[in-house]
Amino acid sequence: MVNLGLLSGIKSAKSVKSLNVNFRIPYYTQWGQSVLVCGSEHILGSWNVKKGLLLSPVHQGDQLIWTGSIAVPSGFSCEYSYYVVDGEKNVLRWELGNRRKLLLPEEIKDGEVAELHDLWQTGGDALPFRSAFKNVIFRQSWSLNIERSEGLIQNKLDQDDSILVHFKICCPNVDADTSVYVIGSLPKLGEWKVQDGLRLSYAGESIWEADCVMKRSVFPIKYPFGRNLSLETGSNRELSVDSSKNQLRYIFLSDGMLREMPWRGAGVAIPMFSVRSEADLGVGEFLDLKLLVDWAVDSGFHLVQLLPINDTSVHGMWWDSYPYSSLSVFALHPLYLRVQALSENMPDDIKDVDYEATLTTKLSIAKKMFNLEKDLILNSSLFQKFFSENEDWLKPYAAFCFLRDFFETSDHSQWGRFSQYSKDKLEKLVSKDSLHHDIIRFHYYVQFHLHLQLSEAAEYARKNGVVLKGDLPIGVDRNSVDTWVDPNLFRMNTATGAPPDYFDKNGQNWGFPTYNWEEMSKDNYAWWRARLTQMAKYFTAYRIDHILGFFRIWELPEHAMTGLLGKFRPSIPLSQEELEREGIWDFNHLTRPYIRQEFLQEKFGTSWTFIAANFLNEFQKGHYEFNEDCNTEKKIAAKLKSFADKSMLLESEDKMRRDLFDLLKDIVLIRDPEDSRKFYPRFNLEDTSSFKDLDDHSKNVMKRLYYDYYFNRQENLWRQNALKTLPALLNSSDMMACGEDLGLIPSCVHPVMEELGLIGLRIQRMPSEPGLEFGIPSQYNYMTVCAPSCHDCSTLRAWWEEDEERRHRFFKNMVGSDAFPPSECIPEITHFILRQHVEAPSMWAIFPLQDLLALKEEYTARPAAEETINDPTNPKHYWRYRVHVTLESILEDKELKTIIKDLVRGSGRSYPQAGQETPAITPEKKQVANGQERNLTAIPLNGDRKKDLSEQLASI
Repeated sequence: MVNLGLLSGIKSAKSVKSLNVNFRIPYYTQWGQSVLVCGSEHILGSWNVKKGLLLSPVHQGDQLIWTGSIAVPSGFSCEYSYYVVDGEKNVLRWELGNRRKLLLPEEIKDGEVAELHDLWQTGGDALPFRSAFKNVIFRQSWSLNIERSEGLIQNKLDQDDSILVHFKICCPNVDADTSVYVIGSLPKLGEWKVQDGLRLSYAGESIWEADCVMKRSVFPIKYPFGRNLSLETGSNRELSVDSSKNQLRYIFLSDGMLREMPWRGAGVAIPMFSVRSEADLGVGEFLDLKLLVDWAVDSGFHLVQLLPINDTSVHGMWWDSYPYSSLSVFALHPLYLRVQALSENMPDDIKDVDYEATLTTKLSIAKKMFNLEKDLILNSSLFQKFFSENEDWLKPYAAFCFLRDFFETSDHSQWGRFSQYSKDKLEKLVSKDSLHHDIIRFHYYVQFHLHLQLSEAAEYARKNGVVLKGDLPIGVDRNSVDTWVDPNLFRMNTATGAPPDYFDKNGQNWGFPTYNWEEMSKDNYAWWRARLTQMAKYFTAYRIDHILGFFRIWELPEHAMTGLLGKFRPSIPLSQEELEREGIWDFNHLTRPYIRQEFLQEKFGTSWTFIAANFLNEFQKGHYEFNEDCNTEKKIAAKLKSFADKSMLLESEDKMRRDLFDLLKDIVLIRDPEDSRKFYPRFNLEDTSSFKDLDDHSKNVMKRLYYDYYFNRQENLWRQNALKTLPALLNSSDMMACGEDLGLIPSCVHPVMEELGLIGLRIQRMPSEPGLEFGIPSQYNYMTVCAPSCHDCSTLRAWWEEDEERRHRFFKNMVGSDAFPPSECIPEITHFILRQHVEAPSMWAIFPLQDLLALKEEYTARPAAEETINDPTNPKHYWRYRVHVTLESILEDKELKTIIKDLVRGSGRSYPQAGQETPAITPEKKQVANGQERNLTAIPLNGDRKKDLSEQLASI
């Protein structure tokens, strides 16, 4: 018997009634695993899993049931959850969803038993509690009037052989006039007649409950629901009351989720900068989202998806158009500020995003308004509230922007005494007494208005039943506020990328530093939690960019420019001992570029002697190595540029750089820079000349070790890594999370995503199934987003026109026609492919706006190639695509909206009803003259002004 004196609030075990609580949950585990229950009270471990209650397994039919018992006092209440643990009680996985609540009625007598019949809560079960559903799509269901308190028992036991069953089920998507019943074979459950069944009462939080006194038996049950009381799907549920347990008087039956047809919705995707309206200034703006929401609702869409919207102004030029390289993961981009209400002279002839000119003009206008109203705005209670809630990131951001402009670089290593961040220096930089205080306050002012405008748009979307979906980039720019303030969270001597895949056979190098996960874990990933909390102020869903990076990241040395010579982090390397045991000894051959004279002559022709003389050293007859001053990609590029500037190159600089890079990458093993006795097999090592010159034994060993490294030995490590990092994201907000899981997918990824309730991505032209050229939407998993294209690939029209032979194969295999396909993606083809996707089982079908516009011929006059948003093979791609028609014009196009809505309706997907609610916020509009300054510095610094500031900064 448990010592009740250990229970919270209990002084003496002798003065209270002792009740037994039995836990019971069916769940299949692997050998060596157990199920454990842990909860808020001491007897259940006080949320310390190591001290939780270990359950025992028993087979009942085809089920494995885990059971356990504790003794508690009358009126006991607690929260609890179930965990799967190993033999040392280390957590292997845990159920998702809200914590369970237990409240025992005072009527339970001394010695009686209450049994909890629970079902394991999966990640999918938790989705209805995410804000996308709870606060947007199902918001009317969640606002129903509460009929009873959750857990309240309203009936009493009247006979010794009777038992009270408390029915409980979650119904997150019901109409206002809905009823929920439970029916079964017993008379008290209507004998399968719905009208005579037991009606459940709404207890809040989508929970419906009722209790019923009945005889001990085994009987099937089912839950009718809705206005017409349709039966839930699936086979009958079964409630078993063990007649041998005489003391069992109460059963709390938590039957999980109501089994109805899975909810499916549709949405539109478009970058914020690509939106065009009659009111914008050269680029889409946050307030344009209200028009986009109106169009989405009219077209039957429940979701609008954006690319990242954080400030990216690192370089002060068009390179900053890359939305995945943020200056700050908290600050919003000034580019999206609505300033046309401040000007009477709006240009009419803006066609595409001119990043520099647009941002300069907006900052110029904002600066004029700041000078007019800074005291009025910055002293307002609304601003003071915003500042107090955001100062932890807002102060460093404003200081960073000031120092960036003052030193004319974002490379904070060039900032002298300010290269090293400290709170003392920060407070002096943002001090009211500083000469530059208005510059600091100007950045506060801009962020405040961006916050107001995005909040207004987000609230408008929510009230109109539209999920606003953001994007969480995998990296941050190495010259960012985040790396300045928290350099210990990043591995600054590395770069992030992706191994060769569909997008690029040479891999990708994004340039971001990789994360120091070990350091991040010390405060339970506080930086990530703050980042997601900030996003949740505006979004109800988000896309996790490159979710594979939370399992493992492709890490490159900082001196790399391409993405091939990387390794996975974390990963288990090949040790020198392991290789030597396999008979591999010549590490110089395997780890150094393999350069022979005949390779040079073949690759460079008559220029080979110039290459050999200036870049290489002949260390052995006919064998070369790179000189010290050009033994990395960045060194090679710099040296070639110096020769090009002196007109010393006989061939194009780009070609010679590619050829030299190929030589540098001709290795079999990459030696770990931090441990010379550890090695990583180069991706596609069989393609190298170095590998081809190995003996047969060495080739066979390296092929086997290569396959093991990339496809076997890391799986458990990567699974464990993801289960440490991803829950920190998921638990820091209530947004719905989707993961971009394209590329080389380890086998551990999809099971972990399923376990955590993460929704994957399926692009038809990039199937995840081996052996398929085109994905089959009708076979997609429910927990996915399906789309015909995305921002990282060509649009549907462009893809169709790119490859004639592929077009023939698609037409034959997917359309089922041997006819000659049209050379252009005519509206009928677009309609067929979009219909494939809306009819897929996927939870979401989300379409780029370009693909939707292709449903009407009049919107296809623009060359298809011009509609591509990004070219992943080009690290300096200019992200400037804008839709060539305004939102106002497509809002007026009833035919297009009808075509799209009919597709959504015909697929059985849910769609919002137009005109339900109006926005709560209406901004005050003011007019000022249009500014003409063209500098990117928010407040110009002339010579005298900069001299004064230099003197002040030197004193900090």
